[in-house]
This record gives sequence, structure tokens and C-alpha cells, in this order.
Amino acid sequence: MIIEWTNQTHEPYLHRPAVYSASWMTLLADCCLAIEGIPLPSAIHVVLTDDSGIHQANATLRHVDHATDVLSFPMCRYPSGKTARDCMTLLRKNYDPDVNGIFLGDIVISWEHVLSQAEKYRHNTWREFAYLFAHGLFHLLGYDHMNPIQHKEMRTMEERSLQIAGFSRDGTFTHPTDEELLALARLAMQRSYSPYSRFKVGACLLSADGRIFQGCNIENASYGLTNCAERTALFKAVSEGIMDFTVIAIAAENAEPYPCGACRQVLNEFAPNIRILLTWDTEKTIQTTLPELLPHGFGPKEIQSVRDK
Repeated sequence: MIIEWTNQTHEPYLHRPAVYSASWMTLLADCCLAIEGIPLPSAIHVVLTDDSGIHQANATLRHVDHATDVLSFPMCRYPSGKTARDCMTLLRKNYDPDVNGIFLGDIVISWEHVLSQAEKYRHNTWREFAYLFAHGLFHLLGYDHMNPIQHKEMRTMEERSLQIAGFSRDGTFTHPTDEELLALARLAMQRSYSPYSRFKVGACLLSADGRIFQGCNIENASYGLTNCAERTALFKAVSEGIMDFTVIAIAAENAEPYPCGACRQVLNEFAPNIRILLTWDTEKTIQTTLPELLPHGFGPKEIQSVRDK
């Protein structure tokens, strides 16, 4: 997901590259897309404003004369009863070469409402902002809450994405399903920097406590300095103090993305029994384990056993 931000609040600490352009917002957007089942590169524009600004937008564009917390303006007009997952052909028609993805639309969020509603609902500011962001994004994906059935479905989707991304009310992480991990790996693949091989790879690593870390392959003109998607995800996690992992999903486009020997060895350092999910051509999947791919692996335990003798 490509997120373009416009800050109209004149708050210097909200300007890029501050909190709102941080990777966790991209992760939340990817969680929304993964739950909806959208593997396509996508982009949105988010405007952060105050009550006066959102009041003006509401009055001008919707003819509603009051401020609100979030507004969404979808680019796609989905058929009645359909959401984005049902309209892949329609989505592809909104491909925008300027953003190298499908432009889904605009979201406008009032920072004043973020602050007041966080206090009202007794959770932190980031949880409230994340909720409004997810709410706006699901509107862009075709969801609404005009009747109780629609409202329940939309709230379920919002909470699921927030919980996987780590924005649950109690601060815990909800473990994604295998299919959600695969979808997150496919979305990470879209950010691959692979101008030389043109072989895009994405990965999504699940820690034992439920956190997820995405990575893509990043190539270099000096070919040996290329970094694989699996190691990108793993290094991100370890750099944040996480060292216990259970599953990694790896995605590519046209061939089975088995991890290379270097990635198998690096994974063995931290997760010698990790489960590995592979996907390519969108629907083809394989499940295996690191011991199957790296029999008789040599790692920290083997070094320790030698020292103990």
C-alpha cells in the first residue's frame, strides 16, 4: 500500500517522516487489504485536518453542514451488495501509473475528533487514529454501515485488521490465519526492488507473540549485496528485539519461492523449527518446515553443545 499524506493541522510533529508515515500504518493498510483479499498494489491519499477543515469538506462535497471524524471518497463505484474482492476487473481499471498501483480514493480525518474520541472511549490516541483510518479504508473497499447487518460486517472487518496489526483495545496481538499471512506476503512482494532479476519476492514473518513483520527482496547493482525478502523481514524483527518465530509466508509471481541457502541458515539461527508457507501465481501454495529444507542444520545449539563438552 502506498499512502500519501497531507497534513493540514499545522502540527509540526505530525509532518513526514513522523508517526503517521511510519511503517505500522502501511502494515495496518496491508492488513485491511489482506482480509478483504486484495493482492494488488494499491494507493490512497489521507488528509489530516481539524474540525473546521473536515466541516468544510463535508459541506462542500457531501452537503452535510457539520464536522465529523472521518470521510471517505472512493474512486471505485461498486455494484450494490459488492465489495472490492468481488470487483477485481473494476479495480484494475483504476490503475494509476503515477502511483504504480490502483488508486482507491481519499480519506479525510479530523485530528480534533481523534483526540476527543480517544478520551471518550478511554483508549490511546493511536488506537483511535488507527480505527478511523481502517474505517475509512474499508469504506474505500466498498463497505458501509447503513443497516445492522452491514454495520456488523464492517465492524468485524475493522476489528480483525486492527487486532492483527497490533491495535487491539488491550494491546495484544491476534494471530493471523495462514491465508492472511500469505496475503500479507503477496502485498509485501509489491514493494520489491528487483530491477535486475525482475523476480519479485515478499515475505511475512509471524512471531510467537503474534506480531507480524513484512519484507521484500532488495537488489543491488553489485549483485552479491542483494538481500532476500525472508532476511529483510527477519532483520526487521530482530532489530526490534523479537527473536522467537513460528511461521513465515513467502510469495512470488511465477515460480515457487523456496528460500535460498543463506535464508535457510539465517532462519535456522532464530527459528530452527519454523513452518514455511509458499505461494505463487496468486493461488498455488505449499507448506513445509525448515527441518525439511535444511536437514542436519548447524546453529547456536550445536555451537553450545561443543562448548559444553
